[in-house]
Amino acid sequence: MSSDCQNNKYRFSRRKFLRLASLAAGGVGVGMVAEHWLLRNRQPAAGVTIYKAESYGAALERLIREGLQNYPRVLERVRGGRVLLKPNLIEYYDAWRVNTHPSVVMAAMDAFRAAGAREVIVAEGPGHQRDTELLLEESGLGEVLRSEKAKFVDLNLDSIHPVTLTTNYTRLGRMFFPAAVLGADLIVSLPKLKTHHWAGATLSLKNMFGTVPGVKYGWPKNVLHWHGIHESIVDINMALKPGFAIVDGIEGMEGDGPLRGETVQSGVIIMGDDLTAVDATAARVMGLYPERIAYLTMMLAHGGTVNEGRIRQFGETVLNVRRDFRVIDRFSFLKQPSPWRDFVRGL
Repeated sequence: MSSDCQNNKYRFSRRKFLRLASLAAGGVGVGMVAEHWLLRNRQPAAGVTIYKAESYGAALERLIREGLQNYPRVLERVRGGRVLLKPNLIEYYDAWRVNTHPSVVMAAMDAFRAAGAREVIVAEGPGHQRDTELLLEESGLGEVLRSEKAKFVDLNLDSIHPVTLTTNYTRLGRMFFPAAVLGADLIVSLPKLKTHHWAGATLSLKNMFGTVPGVKYGWPKNVLHWHGIHESIVDINMALKPGFAIVDGIEGMEGDGPLRGETVQSGVIIMGDDLTAVDATAARVMGLYPERIAYLTMMLAHGGTVNEGRIRQFGETVLNVRRDFRVIDRFSFLKQPSPWRDFVRGL
């Protein structure tokens, strides 16, 4: 063995080599295992905050303000800046179960104002319900916007501008985005903690689907579905680079989400400035293995962090708040560890 190999911090012992060989013999290619191992060890450090919040009557603004203190670089962007809050607003029936709760939106609005934002606006482009005004009223968000004297932008109808895709997994070359999103100093994703019948889980990265304008891509934005949901999620997020996420996990949804699932009283708020790390943590809270969610593993090549060993946990630990979310049969594999997971942990 060469001296370079002997001094390599990631060199294989005979025992590790045999474990690798056994995985390969079992149908897992050496190249795939090595690739995953390198990606896991090269992931940047990230920090994710979890707070318990048993109800929407809790002191949510205080929790979000406390959580923001863990992210000084985000606070620097907020001071004097324009913050765009992007909630998940999809349908008006069972409004609080399928949408980001208005209390979470209001708490985030107040927290970013208190942190020194020049302007905080709320914006969404619903992909399912075309009547956004009806959706605002029936969901309860309209009342919050009036009480807070907050501006709302319908991203489906806003003026749009082309953006060249840096990743281009969809092969679209460019995508059009609303002016309100492109003009924000900080985009904050405010998703609901839910399973999803096409993507497996819908969290802060998937929530950015609502920034794609219906005036260009129609309803329910099927062009992006045809070009691949996971591919579209990565392309959208790499083009817009949202800088913070706050997941409404006080009430989550399991089963046939994002619309027809059952409520889970999960009792958490999850936040952070690395959306991939936030979603990986949220998936673990749901009892899912984030390494099994395609768009999360795709984000590893673009600076995202999934490896729990690279995520510093603020507030509660995942173990203290974990729930067992039910998934539909086609996504049962999300509840099973990937074949290389235990191997890379042992390297």
